Amino acid sequence: MTDEMKAKRELLFSGSKNGYDRVDQQTLDAMEAYCRDYKSFLDHSKTERECTAHTVALAEAAGFIPYERGMALQPGDRVYRVNRKKSVMLAVIGRESLSEGAQIVACHIDSPRLDLKPHPIYEDSELAYGKTHYYGGIRKYQWVAIPLQLRGVVALKDGTAVSVVLGEGDEPKFVINDLLPHLGGEQGKKPLNEAIAGETLNILMGSRPLGDSEDSDRVKLRVLDLLHEKYGICEDDLTSAELEVVPAFNATDIGLDGSLIGAYGHDDRVCSYAALKALLELETPTKTAVCMLADKEEIGSMGVTGMQSAFFDTFMEDLCESQGVALRVCYESAFCLSSDVTAAYDPNFTEVYEKRNDAQVNHGLGLCKYTGARGKGGSSDADAETVAYVRRVMDEAGVVWQIGEMGKIDAGGGGTVAQYMANRNITTIDAGVPVLSMHAPFETVGKLDCYMNYLGCKAVYLA
Repeated sequence: MTDEMKAKRELLFSGSKNGYDRVDQQTLDAMEAYCRDYKSFLDHSKTERECTAHTVALAEAAGFIPYERGMALQPGDRVYRVNRKKSVMLAVIGRESLSEGAQIVACHIDSPRLDLKPHPIYEDSELAYGKTHYYGGIRKYQWVAIPLQLRGVVALKDGTAVSVVLGEGDEPKFVINDLLPHLGGEQGKKPLNEAIAGETLNILMGSRPLGDSEDSDRVKLRVLDLLHEKYGICEDDLTSAELEVVPAFNATDIGLDGSLIGAYGHDDRVCSYAALKALLELETPTKTAVCMLADKEEIGSMGVTGMQSAFFDTFMEDLCESQGVALRVCYESAFCLSSDVTAAYDPNFTEVYEKRNDAQVNHGLGLCKYTGARGKGGSSDADAETVAYVRRVMDEAGVVWQIGEMGKIDAGGGGTVAQYMANRNITTIDAGVPVLSMHAPFETVGKLDCYMNYLGCKAVYLA
């Protein structure tokens, strides 16, 4: 091939290729250090409450202080506000007025899981179980026959909140029973999504009785007695509890080369950590940089801690009022990177992917002009100018990125918080890490993509 032809190909063809062919050793070393910290973040953040608390601890260690309404703010000030212990916003005040807008990265910190029902504990055939209600879009068959933990809070009538963690470290775990293959003939004939019914996702909590042989519910009694002994709670207290059933394994490297990370909760804590880490490292940006870590995305972003609540607007309005700026003026010039994961192309399931237009592992941060389903339903659909702006920001910062969709058009789809940010008249686009086995109890991501997501968030804050 002639030099002229090589030059034409380089000019005219897309430059997308494996990120490992585009980065140097220094970048790879920084990537490994970043991913070690990210795995630790995951292990400390298995629920949205834990994620919020850990975020606050990291922020305060980096000099952030709680924002109080009316507080005078100067460029470089670092503030945060927590919403009901389940979502958090952080900001680094920029040199320019908020009338020039803000640079925002919005993510969510809730993940698919199982929640205990209000009256969860029962005994049947001398086995104690806990009834659950699944949260978010799970594939129910994936939650059986794996070790589980119980984490959350029990709120007592006197206002006391009791933190509960069961199944940590060497402690006994929980499990949801599956049917043995010897008797599973009829079950095996059912469609995959019907083989395990939601009402059968009951965690096994014990088998040892307490009391005399003629007593009833002796195994349930022992379970309740153990809960009372450890936490001082009784059965009625469980009606005012948020107890989440999550996988009992920690984040770990995957592959002989250790190039991937397997864990529970990549969706969307992989983007949340990137947004947080990038913000914590800022000094005084040109525009005010804002990180939003929201709850409830997996069930539609509704509720008082979700992205559709007034929490985001209230915090932003307080910041604007401190500078005498109208909120609507700030929003008109603001930019938001809706940082949520996307599906990674998986060659094992080619029937639902469109390879030319789906994100691939190790090809970097995955931009999505639109998400949604089928005819772009539930999407904010960023305009061409916004995509061009993000291309420029990423290229100038040396971020490895790609752009794509989420599978074949009519195969399904998914949404993010982008539409709710766009509805506020904030210029918004989706971008995140490609994930294998998304929404499973154990998801997989590429380390290079994780690191590029962090670099992408930092580039947005500094733009």
